[in-house]
Amino acid sequence: MRINKYLAQATGISRRMADKAVAAGRVSVNGQLAEQGTAIAANDTVLLDGRAVTPLSTTTVMFHKPAGAVVSRDGQGAQTIYDILPAEYRLLKPIGRLDKNSSGLLLLTNDGDLANELTHPRYSKQKIYEIVLHKPLQPLHRQMINDHGLQLEDGLSKLQLERLRDGDDTAWRVTMHEGRNRQIRRTFEALGYAVTRLHRTHFGPYVLEELAPGQCRLIRSES
Repeated sequence: MRINKYLAQATGISRRMADKAVAAGRVSVNGQLAEQGTAIAANDTVLLDGRAVTPLSTTTVMFHKPAGAVVSRDGQGAQTIYDILPAEYRLLKPIGRLDKNSSGLLLLTNDGDLANELTHPRYSKQKIYEIVLHKPLQPLHRQMINDHGLQLEDGLSKLQLERLRDGDDTAWRVTMHEGRNRQIRRTFEALGYAVTRLHRTHFGPYVLEELAPGQCRLIRSES
């Protein structure tokens, strides 16, 4: 196993951050400063900032977040996802977020490298949502969003829209490659629409499929 992957598994940092630690001389292997690409064997002693590190088992689960649950450890009186998750998964961290009123696919992991891969803007992971608006979307507004994007206070919002059902202009499939805070809701609010339902079905290669609300499924476990 390469040194950056070893450190990522042991500490939860990304491989990129592990590479920076190696380059800064903060990592040693068997008493010698580590180099980029160093291979780590099972009996090697690895120190980061003088402290021994040992790879932890990494776990990633897919969770069907129900609407009304908060993606936080402190719900301030509201139910949180950690009130619902099985005890063995309650130390995992969410990859990205869904707001309280949204539902659908949420990934949780202790693998910092995977979390970075799925959330860093340069990897541009596709996410797909199903939404319902409080009134039909006007053709001009659909064209504005699809063809040009909509300028929000934090930048251009680019979404691709497809009808979920023929003849129904309130229900849409939204595909995006970003993930700014409440981006979908804010995009439609800027045009005078309220999103009454927002449900994520896809995140990168992961698909929610038939997982029931409040249920989770182990999708990756490595020692």
